[in-house]
Amino acid sequence: MRMFWFLSGGLSLTLGGAGIVLPLLPTTPFVLLAAYCFARSSPQLHDWLLAHRTFGPMIHNWAEHGAIPPRAKWSGVIAMAAAFGLSLAMGLRWEILAVQGVVLLAVCTFLLTRPDGPAGKG
Repeated sequence: MRMFWFLSGGLSLTLGGAGIVLPLLPTTPFVLLAAYCFARSSPQLHDWLLAHRTFGPMIHNWAEHGAIPPRAKWSGVIAMAAAFGLSLAMGLRWEILAVQGVVLLAVCTFLLTRPDGPAGKG
């Protein structure tokens, strides 16, 4: 089972790292998932991630305050809006658009209602 968590953490961290440069791929959720996975498989990688200059503060903000930095929130909302816009442009059936719209609206609501975290962090 440790290998599953280790591989999942590595994949999540890779996707989170790619999200730094790819506008439609969110960084924060993948880094949080990587921290969760590494906590179950590799204490060394978990500690490294918590001490990381870029990723560490966002993990601490989430763990201690349930907080997501404003920039990460708005990046997520923009990515979801772009994904929905792409679905519209592709002419997907209205049933699919309705389900996608409800799910994305729920995720956006959750995202935007999280606290920003302590001032100057994340």
